[in-house]
Amino acid sequence: MADRLLRSLVLWLLCVVSAQAVVVRDDRQVEVTLTHTPQRIVSLLPSLTETVCALGQCQRLVGVDRYSNWPEPVARLPRLGGGIDPQIESVVALKPDLVLMASSARGADRLRALGLQVLSLEPKSHADMQRVITTLSQALGLPDTQAQGVWRDIQAGLATAAQSVPASARGARVYFEVSPAPHAASEASFIGETLTRLGASNVVPAALGPFPQLNPEFVVRAQPDVIMVGDSNWALMRNRPGWANLSALQQQRVCTFTPEQSDVLVRPGPRMAEAAALMAQCLRNVRAVP
Repeated sequence: MADRLLRSLVLWLLCVVSAQAVVVRDDRQVEVTLTHTPQRIVSLLPSLTETVCALGQCQRLVGVDRYSNWPEPVARLPRLGGGIDPQIESVVALKPDLVLMASSARGADRLRALGLQVLSLEPKSHADMQRVITTLSQALGLPDTQAQGVWRDIQAGLATAAQSVPASARGARVYFEVSPAPHAASEASFIGETLTRLGASNVVPAALGPFPQLNPEFVVRAQPDVIMVGDSNWALMRNRPGWANLSALQQQRVCTFTPEQSDVLVRPGPRMAEAAALMAQCLRNVRAVP
Protein backbone atom coordinates (compact mmCIF):
# COMPACT_ATOMS: atom_id res chain seq x y z
CA MET A 1 0.00 0.00 0.00
CA ALA A 2 2.78 2.41 0.96
CA ASP A 3 4.77 1.49 -2.18
CA ARG A 4 1.75 2.14 -4.40
CA LEU A 5 1.20 5.47 -2.68
CA LEU A 6 4.85 6.43 -3.16
CA ARG A 7 4.77 5.46 -6.85
CA SER A 8 1.61 7.47 -7.35
CA LEU A 9 3.18 10.48 -5.66
CA VAL A 10 6.31 10.24 -7.83
CA LEU A 11 4.18 9.93 -10.97
CA TRP A 12 2.13 12.95 -9.93
CA LEU A 13 5.27 15.02 -9.35
CA LEU A 14 6.66 14.02 -12.73
CA CYS A 15 3.40 15.07 -14.37
CA VAL A 16 3.48 18.43 -12.60
CA VAL A 17 7.09 19.09 -13.68
CA SER A 18 6.30 18.02 -17.24
CA ALA A 19 3.27 20.30 -17.36
CA GLN A 20 5.34 23.27 -16.22
CA ALA A 21 8.39 22.57 -18.39
CA VAL A 22 8.93 24.64 -21.52
CA VAL A 23 11.02 23.32 -24.40
CA VAL A 24 12.50 25.79 -26.87
CA ARG A 25 14.86 25.22 -29.77
CA ASP A 26 17.84 27.55 -30.02
CA ASP A 27 20.07 28.51 -32.96
CA ARG A 28 22.25 25.43 -32.41
CA GLN A 29 19.10 23.42 -33.16
CA VAL A 30 19.29 22.11 -29.61
CA GLU A 31 16.16 21.71 -27.52
CA VAL A 32 16.53 23.51 -24.20
CA THR A 33 14.16 22.35 -21.47
CA LEU A 34 13.25 24.92 -18.83
CA THR A 35 11.61 23.22 -15.87
CA HIS A 36 10.56 26.54 -14.37
CA THR A 37 10.07 30.08 -15.56
CA PRO A 38 13.47 31.80 -15.39
CA GLN A 39 13.63 34.73 -12.97
CA ARG A 40 17.40 35.43 -12.92
CA ILE A 41 18.67 36.01 -16.45
CA VAL A 42 22.14 36.87 -17.69
CA SER A 43 22.27 38.26 -21.24
CA LEU A 44 25.60 38.36 -23.09
CA LEU A 45 24.39 39.94 -26.35
CA PRO A 46 22.98 43.50 -26.59
CA SER A 47 20.17 42.59 -29.01
CA LEU A 48 18.99 39.85 -26.62
CA THR A 49 19.20 42.23 -23.64
CA GLU A 50 17.07 44.74 -25.52
CA THR A 51 14.58 42.07 -26.55
CA VAL A 52 14.08 40.88 -22.95
CA CYS A 53 13.34 44.48 -22.00
CA ALA A 54 11.07 45.05 -25.02
CA LEU A 55 9.05 42.07 -23.77
CA GLY A 56 8.63 43.95 -20.48
CA GLN A 57 10.97 41.72 -18.47
CA CYS A 58 13.97 43.96 -17.73
CA GLN A 59 13.54 43.26 -14.03
CA ARG A 60 14.56 39.63 -14.55
CA LEU A 61 18.05 40.59 -15.81
CA VAL A 62 20.80 40.21 -13.20
CA GLY A 63 23.84 40.74 -15.46
CA VAL A 64 24.73 41.73 -19.02
CA ASP A 65 27.67 41.98 -21.41
CA ARG A 66 29.85 45.10 -21.56
CA TYR A 67 28.07 46.45 -24.66
CA SER A 68 24.48 46.29 -23.44
CA ASN A 69 23.51 49.89 -22.73
CA TRP A 70 19.77 50.17 -23.43
CA PRO A 71 17.30 50.72 -21.90
CA GLU A 72 18.49 52.85 -19.00
CA PRO A 73 17.95 50.29 -16.17
CA VAL A 74 20.50 47.99 -17.85
CA ALA A 75 23.29 50.45 -17.02
CA ARG A 76 23.06 49.52 -13.34
CA LEU A 77 23.64 45.79 -13.89
CA PRO A 78 26.96 43.94 -13.47
CA ARG A 79 29.12 43.76 -16.61
CA LEU A 80 30.23 40.24 -17.50
CA GLY A 81 32.56 40.56 -20.48
CA GLY A 82 31.57 39.96 -24.07
CA GLY A 83 30.99 37.24 -26.62
CA ILE A 84 34.68 36.44 -27.02
CA ASP A 85 35.61 36.83 -23.35
CA PRO A 86 32.66 36.07 -21.06
CA GLN A 87 33.55 36.18 -17.37
CA ILE A 88 32.53 32.63 -16.54
CA GLU A 89 33.12 32.84 -12.78
CA SER A 90 31.20 36.11 -12.51
CA VAL A 91 28.28 34.66 -14.46
CA VAL A 92 28.13 31.58 -12.23
CA ALA A 93 28.34 33.74 -9.09
CA LEU A 94 25.10 35.49 -10.04
CA LYS A 95 23.29 32.12 -9.96
CA PRO A 96 21.24 32.69 -13.11
CA ASP A 97 18.56 30.22 -14.09
CA LEU A 98 19.04 31.18 -17.76
CA VAL A 99 21.99 32.54 -19.74
CA LEU A 100 21.35 34.15 -23.13
CA MET A 101 24.24 34.38 -25.56
CA ALA A 102 25.07 34.39 -29.26
CA SER A 103 25.51 31.06 -30.98
CA SER A 104 28.98 32.23 -32.04
CA ALA A 105 29.98 33.26 -28.49
CA ARG A 106 32.64 31.46 -26.49
CA GLY A 107 32.10 29.83 -23.13
CA ALA A 108 28.70 28.26 -23.71
CA ASP A 109 29.93 24.69 -23.23
CA ARG A 110 31.78 25.67 -20.06
CA LEU A 111 28.65 27.29 -18.63
CA ARG A 112 26.58 24.20 -19.44
CA ALA A 113 29.22 21.98 -17.83
CA LEU A 114 28.81 24.06 -14.68
CA GLY A 115 25.09 23.29 -14.65
CA LEU A 116 23.67 26.47 -16.17
CA GLN A 117 20.91 26.59 -18.76
CA VAL A 118 22.16 28.35 -21.89
CA LEU A 119 19.97 29.54 -24.74
CA SER A 120 22.02 30.42 -27.83
CA LEU A 121 20.30 32.93 -30.12
CA GLU A 122 21.85 35.25 -32.69
CA PRO A 123 19.50 37.25 -34.93
CA LYS A 124 21.05 38.22 -38.26
CA SER A 125 17.99 39.15 -40.31
CA HIS A 126 14.48 40.52 -39.92
CA ALA A 127 13.07 36.99 -40.00
CA ASP A 128 15.58 35.94 -37.37
CA MET A 129 14.48 38.80 -35.15
CA GLN A 130 10.84 37.72 -35.32
CA ARG A 131 11.89 34.16 -34.44
CA VAL A 132 14.09 35.29 -31.55
CA ILE A 133 11.33 37.45 -30.08
CA THR A 134 8.97 34.46 -30.20
CA THR A 135 11.54 32.04 -28.74
CA LEU A 136 12.47 34.39 -25.90
CA SER A 137 8.83 35.03 -25.12
CA GLN A 138 8.23 31.28 -24.83
CA ALA A 139 11.34 30.79 -22.69
CA LEU A 140 10.19 33.55 -20.34
CA GLY A 141 6.76 32.00 -19.98
CA LEU A 142 4.94 34.88 -21.64
CA PRO A 143 1.78 34.65 -23.72
CA ASP A 144 2.14 34.57 -27.51
CA THR A 145 0.41 37.92 -27.72
CA GLN A 146 3.37 39.55 -25.99
CA ALA A 147 5.79 38.61 -28.75
CA GLN A 148 3.24 39.35 -31.44
CA GLY A 149 2.74 42.84 -30.06
CA VAL A 150 6.49 43.61 -30.07
CA TRP A 151 6.86 42.38 -33.65
CA ARG A 152 3.76 44.24 -34.77
CA ASP A 153 5.18 47.49 -33.36
CA ILE A 154 8.46 46.92 -35.20
CA GLN A 155 6.66 46.31 -38.47
CA ALA A 156 4.49 49.39 -38.00
CA GLY A 157 7.60 51.50 -37.37
CA LEU A 158 9.31 50.11 -40.47
CA ALA A 159 6.26 50.90 -42.58
CA THR A 160 6.09 54.46 -41.22
CA ALA A 161 9.78 54.99 -41.98
CA ALA A 162 9.36 53.67 -45.54
CA GLN A 163 6.41 55.97 -46.16
CA SER A 164 8.48 58.97 -45.08
CA VAL A 165 11.09 58.50 -47.83
CA PRO A 166 10.38 60.91 -50.72
CA ALA A 167 10.19 59.75 -54.31
CA SER A 168 13.40 61.68 -55.07
CA ALA A 169 15.33 59.45 -52.66
CA ARG A 170 13.88 56.10 -53.69
CA GLY A 171 16.32 53.97 -55.60
CA ALA A 172 19.30 55.80 -54.11
CA ARG A 173 22.44 53.65 -54.18
CA VAL A 174 23.72 53.47 -50.60
CA TYR A 175 27.04 52.48 -49.08
CA PHE A 176 26.64 51.68 -45.36
CA GLU A 177 29.92 51.28 -43.45
CA VAL A 178 29.83 49.45 -40.12
CA SER A 179 33.54 49.59 -39.21
CA PRO A 180 36.67 51.30 -40.55
CA ALA A 181 38.39 48.14 -41.88
CA PRO A 182 36.25 48.88 -43.92
CA HIS A 183 33.41 46.42 -43.29
CA ALA A 184 30.15 47.22 -45.01
CA ALA A 185 26.56 46.10 -44.65
CA SER A 186 25.55 44.24 -47.81
CA GLU A 187 22.15 43.44 -49.26
CA ALA A 188 22.22 40.18 -47.26
CA SER A 189 22.49 41.90 -43.86
CA PHE A 190 19.58 43.02 -41.70
CA ILE A 191 20.74 46.59 -42.42
CA GLY A 192 20.54 45.84 -46.12
CA GLU A 193 17.04 44.43 -45.63
CA THR A 194 16.01 47.67 -43.95
CA LEU A 195 17.45 49.75 -46.79
CA THR A 196 15.48 47.64 -49.26
CA ARG A 197 12.34 48.21 -47.20
CA LEU A 198 12.99 51.95 -47.48
CA GLY A 199 13.20 51.72 -51.26
CA ALA A 200 16.97 52.26 -51.41
CA SER A 201 19.55 50.18 -53.26
CA ASN A 202 22.73 48.75 -51.75
CA VAL A 203 26.01 49.00 -53.67
CA VAL A 204 27.38 45.95 -51.82
CA PRO A 205 25.84 42.74 -53.25
CA ALA A 206 24.57 39.88 -51.10
CA ALA A 207 27.05 37.51 -52.74
CA LEU A 208 29.87 39.09 -50.68
CA GLY A 209 28.23 38.03 -47.41
CA PRO A 210 26.31 40.09 -44.82
CA PHE A 211 29.22 42.24 -43.58
CA PRO A 212 32.17 41.85 -45.96
CA GLN A 213 35.52 43.58 -45.59
CA LEU A 214 36.03 45.58 -48.76
CA ASN A 215 38.95 46.91 -50.70
CA PRO A 216 38.40 50.70 -50.56
CA GLU A 217 38.69 50.73 -54.36
CA PHE A 218 35.44 48.74 -54.51
CA VAL A 219 33.54 51.75 -53.17
CA VAL A 220 35.30 54.12 -55.57
CA ARG A 221 34.21 51.94 -58.49
CA ALA A 222 30.67 51.60 -57.11
CA GLN A 223 30.20 55.39 -56.78
CA PRO A 224 27.32 55.32 -54.27
CA ASP A 225 24.80 58.15 -54.23
CA VAL A 226 24.70 58.21 -50.43
CA ILE A 227 27.16 57.17 -47.74
CA MET A 228 26.01 56.23 -44.22
CA VAL A 229 28.70 55.93 -41.58
CA GLY A 230 29.38 56.38 -37.87
CA ASP A 231 30.97 59.74 -37.11
CA SER A 232 34.01 57.99 -35.58
CA ASN A 233 34.75 56.46 -39.03
CA TRP A 234 34.12 59.62 -41.01
CA ALA A 235 37.50 61.30 -40.49
CA LEU A 236 39.37 58.18 -41.62
CA MET A 237 37.11 57.66 -44.61
CA ARG A 238 37.90 60.99 -46.28
CA ASN A 239 41.63 60.22 -46.44
CA ARG A 240 41.38 56.89 -48.25
CA PRO A 241 43.11 56.71 -51.65
CA GLY A 242 40.75 57.71 -54.44
CA TRP A 243 37.85 58.61 -52.15
CA ALA A 244 38.22 62.31 -52.90
CA ASN A 245 36.72 61.39 -56.28
CA LEU A 246 33.53 60.00 -54.77
CA SER A 247 30.65 62.20 -55.87
CA ALA A 248 28.85 61.47 -52.58
CA LEU A 249 31.73 63.14 -50.72
CA GLN A 250 32.08 65.97 -53.20
CA GLN A 251 28.34 66.76 -53.01
CA GLN A 252 28.14 66.17 -49.25
CA ARG A 253 25.66 63.32 -49.54
CA VAL A 254 27.02 61.69 -46.40
CA CYS A 255 25.09 60.92 -43.22
CA THR A 256 27.13 60.45 -40.06
CA PHE A 257 25.72 58.85 -36.93
CA THR A 258 26.61 59.37 -33.29
CA PRO A 259 27.80 56.38 -31.23
CA GLU A 260 24.33 56.13 -29.67
CA GLN A 261 22.69 56.13 -33.10
CA SER A 262 25.23 53.60 -34.39
CA ASP A 263 24.27 51.24 -31.56
CA VAL A 264 20.68 51.40 -32.76
CA LEU A 265 21.64 50.86 -36.39
CA VAL A 266 23.95 47.87 -36.01
CA ARG A 267 21.85 45.79 -33.59
CA PRO A 268 19.19 43.46 -35.05
CA GLY A 269 16.87 43.99 -32.11
CA PRO A 270 13.59 45.59 -31.12
CA ARG A 271 14.86 49.05 -32.11
CA MET A 272 14.99 48.14 -35.81
CA ALA A 273 12.15 50.57 -36.50
CA GLU A 274 14.17 53.34 -34.85
CA ALA A 275 17.11 52.36 -37.05
CA ALA A 276 14.88 52.55 -40.12
CA ALA A 277 13.75 56.04 -39.06
CA LEU A 278 17.38 57.18 -38.86
CA MET A 279 18.12 55.84 -42.35
CA ALA A 280 14.93 57.35 -43.73
CA GLN A 281 15.86 60.74 -42.24
CA CYS A 282 19.23 60.48 -43.96
CA LEU A 283 17.60 59.76 -47.31
CA ARG A 284 15.19 62.67 -46.85
CA ASN A 285 17.99 65.05 -45.98
CA VAL A 286 20.25 64.25 -48.93
CA ARG A 287 17.41 63.96 -51.47
CA ALA A 288 19.66 61.61 -53.44
CA VAL A 289 18.94 61.10 -57.11
CA PRO A 290 20.48 58.01 -58.73
